[in-house]
Amino acid sequence: MDLVFRDADVVDGTGGASYRADVAIEGGRIAAIVKEGAAAGCQRPTARRVVDAEGLVLSPGFIDMHAHSDLALLRDPDHSAKAAQGVTLEVLGQDGLSYAPVDDRTLAEVRRAITGWNGSGDDIDFDWRTVGEYLDRLDRGIAVNAAYLVPQGTVRMYAVGWEDRPATESELDHMRRLVAEGMEQGAVGMSSGLTYTPGMYAKDAELTELCRVVAGYGGYYCPHHRSYGAGALEAYGEMVRLTREAGCALHLAHATMNFGVNEGRAPELLALLDAALDAGADISLDTYPYTPGCTTLVAVLPSWAGEGGPEAVLARLRDDATAERIRHHLEVVGSDGCHGVPVDWDTIEISGVSEGSLGDWVGRRVDGWATARRLLLEDRLGTTILQHVGHEENVRTIMRHRVHTGGSDGILQGTKPHPRAYGTFPRYLGRYARDLGVFSLEECVAHLTSRPAARLGLRDRGVIREGNVADLVLFDPDTVAAGSTYEAPRALPTGIPHVLVGGTFVMEDGRRTDALPGRSVRRGR
Repeated sequence: MDLVFRDADVVDGTGGASYRADVAIEGGRIAAIVKEGAAAGCQRPTARRVVDAEGLVLSPGFIDMHAHSDLALLRDPDHSAKAAQGVTLEVLGQDGLSYAPVDDRTLAEVRRAITGWNGSGDDIDFDWRTVGEYLDRLDRGIAVNAAYLVPQGTVRMYAVGWEDRPATESELDHMRRLVAEGMEQGAVGMSSGLTYTPGMYAKDAELTELCRVVAGYGGYYCPHHRSYGAGALEAYGEMVRLTREAGCALHLAHATMNFGVNEGRAPELLALLDAALDAGADISLDTYPYTPGCTTLVAVLPSWAGEGGPEAVLARLRDDATAERIRHHLEVVGSDGCHGVPVDWDTIEISGVSEGSLGDWVGRRVDGWATARRLLLEDRLGTTILQHVGHEENVRTIMRHRVHTGGSDGILQGTKPHPRAYGTFPRYLGRYARDLGVFSLEECVAHLTSRPAARLGLRDRGVIREGNVADLVLFDPDTVAAGSTYEAPRALPTGIPHVLVGGTFVMEDGRRTDALPGRSVRRGR
């Protein structure tokens, strides 16, 4: 054997009771599990290396169902932000905007559109255009594994452009082909960002047609739906109806109930989902264990201000009359980009800027439209924000649900990113399972491992079982905790000494190794 974890408390990912066992690894897979008190004739496994796991929990690697590491994995192979949390697989291509499939024009536009999420990309060699080529690029070696969703907003940008209008039949055919090609090349599903331009310009009929394509390949639809504020329940219901009509599985991205209008309303969301599940719908969701959200400052603008793309947005912001119209929509009407709720500038904190001369703004609250407009213009739409609009009661209620999984929604860009990028998974284990008792440790681990693996169709991950891939985490249940805070968002977790990806240590004795064993995880392989 290559490795044995001796006397570990195994929390196997199924949700069942933990048990004490030796777990042996060979050739990147779990070769043997010998439980304490096994029959007398069963010998304890031996190996070239034995790790004393007394008092520690061995679990499957955690699966981040909502990650924004699309360029970070290429830019920074170390990727301690996720490896140190015990994450062994991330799902990229989120919120309808990512870097494949593209042509040269679309690539330039999407790079501009999501600079606040991933940086400009000036340090990246964009030597891919298709989904398959992007996944091939990941296969050169990354810290953790990655799966990919075809981004519907990018697809619409490619086939239609930035116009707010229905797609023509030929454009719809083009989008169908792009989605089908992405699925054939290994994508696990399709994402949308329906409060982000240009994806939000798609009507339900268009989305339904694309979801039919995804369903034909056994994938799932992962929408950031049309509102998490005013009309949030209606927006959730829209996604349930749409995917049921298309016959497509649904995974609700960062399924929160935010803003003052939704305080205490999480049970209404869960009742809606339970009714659909009981009627046969295939639904799952992810959340992060924090109350603030994180996005770009430009994202809160009304959708009409985004028509035509980034340069058109900047032109509108420069024009005083148009800028005043934008302000009115934000502060009085309730912008669709801000989830239909009039903006409360006191809830918006600058977390990152692209223009270095604006660095003093990081950590400060926006004090009104004049400041927001100035930042958008001077930072050329590259400003990232935290939005302090969540409710703790809603967060706890939703994370208990039977189809809940964990997702960091972690944006790694910016001087002061949201701490969820570095702390989501140990925060679930430490604060919510151990300290608050929102669920048992066994239940918590199942939410972070076997449930997402099932959604991704991965039969050999997410559970500690002989023959499964050795994506594993060894952690101390008494000390595991997120180190990241709003003041120090890049602090690493405590209590997670060892993390293995495919049987290779990426964290060893609490330190990042130089190993890059991660690869793309493709649908159907």
